[in-house]
Amino acid sequence: MSRAGGDGTAALERAGAETVRRAVELDLASRFQESLVCYQEGIDLLLQVVKATKDEAKKHHYRQKISEYMTRAEDIKKHVEKEKQDGKYHKQIRIEENATGFSYEKLFQEYLTEIVSEVWVEDPYIRSVYQLYNFLRFCEMLVKGPCKVKTIHLLTSRDEGSGRTQQINGLEEIQQSLRNYGVTLNFEFSSSIHDREIRFNNGWMIKIGRGLDYFKKPKGRFSIGYCDFDLRPCYETTVDVFHTKHTKKM
Repeated sequence: MSRAGGDGTAALERAGAETVRRAVELDLASRFQESLVCYQEGIDLLLQVVKATKDEAKKHHYRQKISEYMTRAEDIKKHVEKEKQDGKYHKQIRIEENATGFSYEKLFQEYLTEIVSEVWVEDPYIRSVYQLYNFLRFCEMLVKGPCKVKTIHLLTSRDEGSGRTQQINGLEEIQQSLRNYGVTLNFEFSSSIHDREIRFNNGWMIKIGRGLDYFKKPKGRFSIGYCDFDLRPCYETTVDVFHTKHTKKM
C-alpha cells in the first residue's frame, strides 16, 4: 500500500473510532436516536477501512467490531420502536444561543411522513407581524410535503391591543391562501393558553420552549439569513420530541 493510501486508511480508522466512541457515549446517556445515527456512520467508516486495508488481522478485528456495533444498532432500533408504540419515546434537541441550521424544514421534516393529514398547533404568540410570518413559513413547509396535510388547527391568544385587527386579517389571509392549496385552517383564541406544542396525526408531538418564535431578527434586510432560515441565528431553546398513539384534538 502506498504511503498516501496508508494515510487515508489511518484517517478512516481515526474517524470511525471517534464516531463509534461518540455512539457509545450517547448510548450510555440513553440518547438512543442520536446514538443510532453515530453507530451507523461509524459502521460505514469501519467498512471502508476493511475494504481498504491489506492487513488480514486488522480486517478480522474490524469485522468483529462491526458485527458487535450492528447488533447494538439493531437492538436500539427495536428499543426506539417499542418506546414509540408504548408512547414513551422522547428525544431532546438543545438549540444554543446564535446557533444556525434549525429551519422548520430541518426540525420537522423527519416527522412529516406521507400519512400526515392533520396538524395541531398550540402557540400563544401568533400575534405580531413577524410571528404571523413564522406561522406562514410553517404552513408553507406543510404544503410542500411530502405529507398530504388537509387540515391545520391553530390555538393562540388574541392580541388585545392595537394589533388585534392586524392579527385577524393576517390569519384570515393565510386561511384563504391555504384554501387555494386544498388545506383548511381553523384558528381559535384562548386567554389561558401557555403551552407551546405541535402535533401531527401520525403520533409525533414536538414541544419547543419558544414555540415557532425562536429565530433572531436579521441584522438587516440584505444580510445573510434574511431569506434562508437555515442561516438565521436562533435564540437558545429546547425542543422535546415525543411519540404518542393518540393525538390530542383541540
